[in-house]
Amino acid sequence: MAAPLRSLVSGLVTWMGCGLLALLLLLPVAPATAAMDYAKQVLIGADFHDADLRGVTFNLTNLRDANLSGADMRNASLFGAKLQDANMNGVDLREATLDSAVLEGTDLRDAVLEDAFAFNTKFVDVAIEGADFTNVPLRGDVLTSLCAIASGTNPVTGRSTRESLGCS
Repeated sequence: MAAPLRSLVSGLVTWMGCGLLALLLLLPVAPATAAMDYAKQVLIGADFHDADLRGVTFNLTNLRDANLSGADMRNASLFGAKLQDANMNGVDLREATLDSAVLEGTDLRDAVLEDAFAFNTKFVDVAIEGADFTNVPLRGDVLTSLCAIASGTNPVTGRSTRESLGCS
């Protein structure tokens, strides 16, 4: 290849490479850790077991009979969620919002709820053996009913369910 032609091709390749780089730099970049939003959906019987659901929004979502066992739901929002008969065995709900959620027949065995907000949460016929409720604000009537069934020690935190609830 003649020197002038080689120089022309080399210059063209360099120019195209710079143009492509400039184009890529101008494209909008989506956040790498954008949380999912399942608010106001009907997810009856959904399977989320062992899923990474950190920061996910399930506000006012129907999760009846859902399998959330072993899921990482730290900082998730379940405001007003319907969790009747849901499997939440071993779920990590640290710093989650459960206010106004309905947990009826829900399996919370070995769950970690440390620092979750659950003041107006409805807990009826729940299984809480080994659950950790450290620093979870609960209404007095709810605390009384949970203390009546509290037993076990959480396998992750090593805390007694009764002690984490402050049962006497």
